[in-house]
Amino acid sequence: MSALSENGVPALKWVAWETTRKCNLDCVHCRSAAGARGEAPLDTGRAFLLMDRIAEAGKPVFVLSGGEPLLRPDIFELAAYGSRLGFRMAMATNGTLLTADTCRRIKDSGIKIVSVSLDGPDAATHDGFRRQEGAFEKILKGVGELKAHGVEFIVNSSFTRRNQDRVEDTCRLARELGAKAWYMFMVVPMGRADDLSGELISPEDYERILKWHLGMEAGEKKMLVRPTCAPSYYRLKLQAAAEAGAGAEMRSLSFSPGGAKGCVAAQSIAYIDADGAMYPCSYFPLSGGSLFERSVKEIWDSELFRSFRGDYKGQCGACEYRAVCGGCRARSLARHGDHLAADPYCAWTGGGGR
Repeated sequence: MSALSENGVPALKWVAWETTRKCNLDCVHCRSAAGARGEAPLDTGRAFLLMDRIAEAGKPVFVLSGGEPLLRPDIFELAAYGSRLGFRMAMATNGTLLTADTCRRIKDSGIKIVSVSLDGPDAATHDGFRRQEGAFEKILKGVGELKAHGVEFIVNSSFTRRNQDRVEDTCRLARELGAKAWYMFMVVPMGRADDLSGELISPEDYERILKWHLGMEAGEKKMLVRPTCAPSYYRLKLQAAAEAGAGAEMRSLSFSPGGAKGCVAAQSIAYIDADGAMYPCSYFPLSGGSLFERSVKEIWDSELFRSFRGDYKGQCGACEYRAVCGGCRARSLARHGDHLAADPYCAWTGGGGR
């Protein structure tokens, strides 16, 4: 177990690193506002050093993300290096650049699982979200190559009002494609998504969609399913189990950032940006410092990171489900200017705290 689990401090179990800000797409919701003019500030040597710094603290799941990681020329060198360090390596790609050659290199480099982005069940929905015609077809071909080369994959799907009516159909397609897991992302207004404030899913629809997911998950046998950036789901899950007089089953995947709790930012996960700064999660805009100036342990135990594990304010602070939900700290910051304030998307007002 990681040294970060000593003295009651939770262990760092999952890290995502923005290997580059360069991307071949221009997605409406991109949290890092990646694009064609993006860059990879850290060269291979500095990238190795960053990975060494993380290895000093433990051996978490290590996700090579972006931007688009497949645009980084040394990405497979980095994957192989992480494998040698003992990380459980994963990659998060938009899926449009997956070819037979890249899938062979993914497998040879030690990457164990790949996540691809699919924001709708058809080209019109997905391509509109990703702002590139043909992106949907490229992903379907890329998934076919992953399967042909025996590489397990996850499907990540992001939703706003423009595609929320396609949630069920998108889930069905992920199942038909053979995904190991399907993660339903509720878009957080950070990065380019800050311009989407007028089309974010309403709190009422948010609750309704989570209840649909709860019923769907109960009957899902083929793939792991989980809403992401939707901590209220864990409150709903416990409430449904209590009504049924049963326990709440929380399935987990070895490469998943969560499983039994809503918000896990700064509690089991962290995000590293392209310059090497470490954040509680990929949607939270304030960092705990650079890994080239502070150790992982120092940042993990910083005032900012510790605040995510402490007392919340308002309804979140009084809620009896705060330990299993936690609320979305990024949404609280965006709405209230205070990341410890109540989650503006939560509809629960009962409890009074226990």
